[in-house]
Amino acid sequence: MDIQGKTVLILGGWGLVGKAITRKLLPEKPKSIIITSLHKHEAIEEVQRLQKDNPQLPAGFFIPWWGNILVRDEFKDMNRQEILNDPVRRRELISDIMDDLDDKILKESAIYKLFTEYKPEIVVDCINTATGIAYQDVFSTYKHLRKVLDSNASKEEIINETEKMLAILYIPQLIRHIQILYNTMHEVKTKIFVKIGTSGTGGMGLNIPYTHSEEKPSRVLLSKSAVAGAHTLLLFLMARTPDMAITKEIKPTAAIAWKKIAFGSVKKAGKEIELVDVSFDDSIKLEGKLSKTLPVPKKTMGTLKSVYIDTGENGIFSRGEFEAISAQKQMEFVTPEEIAGDCVFEIRGGNTGHDIINALDNASTHPTYRAGYMQHFAVDKMAKLEVENNIYSVAFEMLGPPRLSKLLFEIHFLRLVAGTMKGIVSKSATTLSELCTKLVKENDALRNEALSISIPILLSDGKSLLRGNTIKIPVFGPEAELEISDENIDNWATAGWIDLREKNMQLWLDRLNELMEEASAISDEDTSSLHVRTKQYWNYFERVDVGRVVSWIFIHEEKGLRMKD
Repeated sequence: MDIQGKTVLILGGWGLVGKAITRKLLPEKPKSIIITSLHKHEAIEEVQRLQKDNPQLPAGFFIPWWGNILVRDEFKDMNRQEILNDPVRRRELISDIMDDLDDKILKESAIYKLFTEYKPEIVVDCINTATGIAYQDVFSTYKHLRKVLDSNASKEEIINETEKMLAILYIPQLIRHIQILYNTMHEVKTKIFVKIGTSGTGGMGLNIPYTHSEEKPSRVLLSKSAVAGAHTLLLFLMARTPDMAITKEIKPTAAIAWKKIAFGSVKKAGKEIELVDVSFDDSIKLEGKLSKTLPVPKKTMGTLKSVYIDTGENGIFSRGEFEAISAQKQMEFVTPEEIAGDCVFEIRGGNTGHDIINALDNASTHPTYRAGYMQHFAVDKMAKLEVENNIYSVAFEMLGPPRLSKLLFEIHFLRLVAGTMKGIVSKSATTLSELCTKLVKENDALRNEALSISIPILLSDGKSLLRGNTIKIPVFGPEAELEISDENIDNWATAGWIDLREKNMQLWLDRLNELMEEASAISDEDTSSLHVRTKQYWNYFERVDVGRVVSWIFIHEEKGLRMKD
């Protein structure tokens, strides 16, 4: 796409790759660039630097924003440990991750606030999301929880540690992040989203010799790769969603370097490393137990200063460290400028061959011609067996969701009482409700078949329910009972109850009329390959194929169209 005149959001714009992408974007003449970082001073300093280096650009061209995009806006500037140690905030965090996504959770998220304020058409995500999630370290948290469970801890202590464990579970966090990102970008009409991802190991395998002092390979490191892989597959699905931003991912499989080479103070986690003063005579005897800390800390004597190479998010390396990991047949490295070049070229519509989403599209096995042919054979064979056995094969409720079974049974009922699609739409909603109620009352086998697969039947009065021993909807959590209200009845009926009410029959009339109008609008003279669901496909409305009708509903009402073959 044309970048000129577009608003660009760079998540992680202070970082190594984010800076390179900003530089690469400037010649494309965007309207403005939002630079984000976790910390306020980072975002502001980067914007000030960019303004100084590009005085020809108007004031306000570069916009700073800071905070953690994985939490609600209220928490974005808080240290994660601060949130976890506060019982009230911790439970709000867990709720934001674990509860059903609703408008409140969506609109209170940091991502939603950011995107809706600036409405970016182009988004480049340079945040190392996999590291941010995986390095919360579920394994260390488990050890704390296990220690509490094995002790005579109070109920409050057990609750605290259990909640901390819930708050850092990787996959729920990642799923919620993608849900919020998808809904937000869809609302603000973002045109393209490019993720700068990670393999988690810099391109190395399970034999990677660099660990975090755990077992080899490190579970924490493998968690990073696992989250990164899950992230890619979720983006793969997002890229297959109609009316969504074009979605791409560039996944470097090498160390990324470098930001600068210098002599100066060596920092770890943003803090200078203090030099401790330990004399040769200060040795201790290795006997008894080794303590994690000293009873009396050693005196410090300034800070560690040396020659270093700054590799951005990966940290500061000595010459020896950098030379070791970047050597041939080790992690090696790729420059941020190369990644930025690929990113901008992909945004412009080029094909670098480095888009992981495109690679997955091309490498995955697609629907085949043979399978399409065999589908007709399978359906015809099942239809023949239905006739031979004088039975209808409607739904078993094994695939799910229950809404599929509910819709199949409803259109099946209509087929039984009216015969054809034309016959259904020739009747009123009131008549259809009465006929379906009579059918359910008199046809024991049909009624019990639906109830036996856990699909209840809501009778025409909207207050009476036929149900079996189990029901799929509503979904019961820890509670054994749920409040009955008109709103809940409507929600449950929509989700998975066969609904005999007049208003649902009117909905069926509306959708079937729309279906027939759509097919009838296709001229009989148009015999090209353009159209699939023609009058002929629908057997000129003289028959009702329940699976075909429900597939049409899933495409039109559920917006469940498959966009890639």
